[in-house]
Amino acid sequence: MTRNLKHGQEKSLRQRALEYLGKREYSAYELANKLQAYTDEADDIPALISEFKERGWLSDVRFTEQLVRIRKVKFGGAKIANELREKGISDELIAEAVSDVKENELENATEVWRKKYNQPASDRNEWAKQARFLQSRGFSFDTIKAALKAAEDDNDETP
Repeated sequence: MTRNLKHGQEKSLRQRALEYLGKREYSAYELANKLQAYTDEADDIPALISEFKERGWLSDVRFTEQLVRIRKVKFGGAKIANELREKGISDELIAEAVSDVKENELENATEVWRKKYNQPASDRNEWAKQARFLQSRGFSFDTIKAALKAAEDDNDETP
C-alpha cells in the first residue's frame, strides 16, 4: 500500500489522497488516477474513494460546481462540458452544469471578446478570426453570432 519516496520516507495511499484534497477539489476519477502511481494493489483505491465519498471529503458535485464557477468566466459550455467529461464526471452532472453556464453565456462571450479585441470586425476575415477565437473558448455558434452582432451594434451607437 505504500511506495518508497526519494528520501526514504513512505506515505500511505490515504495520506497522499488527503494531501491532494487539501490542495484542491478532485473528481473521484481524477483522484483515483493520481493515486494509481502509488500502489501496486488496485483494490485499495476504490475502497478509499468510497470511504472519502461517504465522509464527504470527496464529491463530484462539489468538484463540478467549483470548476464551473472558475471556468465560466473565460469559457463556454462546450469547453467546460468537455473538461468535465475528461475528469470523469457523469453526464447528468455535466448537463446540469452546462445549463447553468448557458444562462449567462452571451454576457460571458461578450466580455471575453471585449478583453481580447474590443473593436468590431472591419471585414469578413477579421469577423471569422474573432469567431474562431470565441469558438476555441467553447462558445456555441449562436452565442458567437449574437456577441459579435452586439459588438457591431454597440459600435454603431458610438458617435
